[in-house]
Amino acid sequence: MAQPPGQPPQDGFGAPQDPPVPGGGFGAPPPQGPPAGPPQPGYGYPQQTPPPQQPGPYGQPQAGPYGQSQPGPYGQQPGPYASGPYASGPYGQPQQPGPYGQQPGYGHPQFPGAPGTPPPGSGSRGPFKGKSAVLIGAATAVLIALGTTVWAVSGGDGEKDDKPVARQSDDPGPQPSGAPVNPGDGSGDGDSGPEDLNEGRKPGESKVLWYKEAPDAPRSGADAPGMWITDRTAVKAAYKELSAYNVADGKPTWEPLVFPQKICAVTPEKTSDDKVVVAYMSGSSDRAKCNQLQLVDLDTGEKGWTRKVEDGALFDSVMSLEMTLSGNTLMVGRSQSGTAFDVTSGDKMYDKRKYGEACFPAAFAGGERLIQVASCGAGGTNEHDEVQELDPKTGKVRWTHKVEKGWRVERAYSVDPVVLYSTNKEKKAWNISTLGRGGSIRSQVSVDEDFGAQCGWAILARDLQGCEGVVADGDTLYLPTKATTGANEVVAVSLATGKEKWRVKSPVAKSMLPVKTEGGKLIAYVEPSYDGGGRVVSIATTGSSHEPVTLLQNPQGTAAIERGFFSKDLDWVDGRFYLSTTRLTGNDEAKEKLMLAYGK
Repeated sequence: MAQPPGQPPQDGFGAPQDPPVPGGGFGAPPPQGPPAGPPQPGYGYPQQTPPPQQPGPYGQPQAGPYGQSQPGPYGQQPGPYASGPYASGPYGQPQQPGPYGQQPGYGHPQFPGAPGTPPPGSGSRGPFKGKSAVLIGAATAVLIALGTTVWAVSGGDGEKDDKPVARQSDDPGPQPSGAPVNPGDGSGDGDSGPEDLNEGRKPGESKVLWYKEAPDAPRSGADAPGMWITDRTAVKAAYKELSAYNVADGKPTWEPLVFPQKICAVTPEKTSDDKVVVAYMSGSSDRAKCNQLQLVDLDTGEKGWTRKVEDGALFDSVMSLEMTLSGNTLMVGRSQSGTAFDVTSGDKMYDKRKYGEACFPAAFAGGERLIQVASCGAGGTNEHDEVQELDPKTGKVRWTHKVEKGWRVERAYSVDPVVLYSTNKEKKAWNISTLGRGGSIRSQVSVDEDFGAQCGWAILARDLQGCEGVVADGDTLYLPTKATTGANEVVAVSLATGKEKWRVKSPVAKSMLPVKTEGGKLIAYVEPSYDGGGRVVSIATTGSSHEPVTLLQNPQGTAAIERGFFSKDLDWVDGRFYLSTTRLTGNDEAKEKLMLAYGK
């Protein structure tokens, strides 16, 4: 998740990362948490309309931004795949001409919520089409202070009014840490100015089921990672706390869990029996490590096993971690290695360490499968990335895919199927490719477009699964285009061919982001405007018509609150839409938003 600007970079392979420069991946979605002031140019910024496509789908040589062909990350092939293992694929294909900065660069991914931040890498007609990008050595992004409120659950009994309430954003003065500002159950601190968020709701508009404000955070800011929805409970982490609310009315379902130190990583997934693992710091000093693990039951708030993550070898830090679940395997990634634990018992299963020609595990992605990305031969002539699928139970390598030198795997848009977003700093190019079951290239996206997934900061460390707005199912990848103004589009790309299947425009002049697929439909979120709330829509994935059908039209009266979630997590579960922040600014002049739920 996005890290607070101004803090020392975390060197773990993932957990909280400082927002340096936008990391690339078309998913390099905008850093979660809007930078204040004029946006800093990211990869591919400024971006302009892509040049006209060259004749031929992508088999004909095309000049790159500097008049040279841009090889793909999986082997440089002469001409249009004249020979070699990828002779039939787009890798290695020459790039299209385009002035520097014309195409979104390898900063493809967009950092969420950063107004004016270049969207995630734009798509190119042929993979690694040489989208140009302006590289900045460091980003001085500063998170914008959000005008929202902070709260801490006090475990109120909800005997009073259960209407969603919110304090005015100009409510003066910081709240003392731990003060029950607005748990949303009628047991707030009695401060003046509460308002019924459903007052004045118009016919056809959805209902604000509940709204929560964030616990007080330090001036340096704090992470608010993870959002998990079960059949009855919505759980959110923020700073040192884990809070749970009834999905229907927002009443606290268990007392907030307060950790001794700040939360530094969480498992984005939950187990089949609704448990997650939370990591928190060993102390508050600059030397503190992100090495304390705690299993938590989302439905009851009960704590399970605890573990300490041991340090790795020299330079293999646990100053930050990233965690992922695959079945019953919890993979904890350091900066240069990983350790697997049985999530049921907390017992250590195996380690993933250096192998081969100085290949160090750099990042992991979990879910239906367990994927490892390793950095090999750093600083040498054979420097490159390798992608492996691991057996979650044993750590045994099922296949290895070697990436060509110069290309860095930034994001995993999906692990089943494996869809990777890679960038090339020197060539200012990006690529989105799908790997088959054996690790070979199945296809590469050949759509000439500027895409706009929203991803957290990931520069010094990789956050493979830190993107919103990108969805993949068995045979299709759904990508949002970047729109600097007005409506964008969602493009459906065939994972078999890499070509566009269809596209649909946002129903209003705001961006539409894919959220998930269910029941043969794509669920997408349309962002709110200044005069209207956001909406949740469904889009048929088959057939001839893909027009968005509105499932929820959020009320105009809460559009300002909805717009205030600059860095955000989204979810749609059982007909309810959940929106939460991923970063607290620590601004004492305004209360901060934490979570908002809409329904019928």
